[in-house]
Amino acid sequence: MEPWIAPSILAADFTRLGAEINDVLAAGADIIHFDVMDNHYVPNLSIGPLVLNSLRKSGIDCLIDVHLMVKPVDRLIGDFLEAGATIVSVHPETTEHLHRTLNVIRKGGAQPGIVFNPATPLTVLAEVIELVDLVLIMSVNPGFGGQSFIESSIQKLQAARTLIEQSGRQVRLEVDGGIKPANIARVAAAGADTFVAGSAIFASDDYAATIREMREALNGTAKS
Repeated sequence: MEPWIAPSILAADFTRLGAEINDVLAAGADIIHFDVMDNHYVPNLSIGPLVLNSLRKSGIDCLIDVHLMVKPVDRLIGDFLEAGATIVSVHPETTEHLHRTLNVIRKGGAQPGIVFNPATPLTVLAEVIELVDLVLIMSVNPGFGGQSFIESSIQKLQAARTLIEQSGRQVRLEVDGGIKPANIARVAAAGADTFVAGSAIFASDDYAATIREMREALNGTAKS
């Protein structure tokens, strides 16, 4: 699969969110990562389906990858489907019936994803790999932006890639947390093909230059 750069709007300027999204898309982003936090499952509070609905109504029609860090998760899934999510990813700890939850997402017209925290084993992945289009490996503990990459995530990405390959399905392997031009190539070598970057992009002075630097690193053309 072609690599995707996925800016996380958690790091964007929320006073001009629509403009920020349009700016990173113009700068070369492939998909927008939409972090939803509830101050219950994770220790922070972010945005909900009304924000996504407003963005869609404003004319933003790009792929939007909704990462639900909420518990219980099932109540909100329908709202995000209606609001226009392209992908909806859930943590296995946030639902009592993961199989059912993933099917609800699929039947609602979005692509289902599953998310693994740093301390969450991949055990359940083999049970639901036929139901998902995306596997997200958290390379930081969820809840805050700007954290440092957890090195053990490399081995987890490799293990997840093996399970995906064994399934024979086209499943994206996404990584979220501490991704930047300096480490994106190593993360890609471990099996990731979709790269969430918040602070690395939105805190930079030039979104296009940062995304270009990431692509050059992925292509092995970055200057030393």
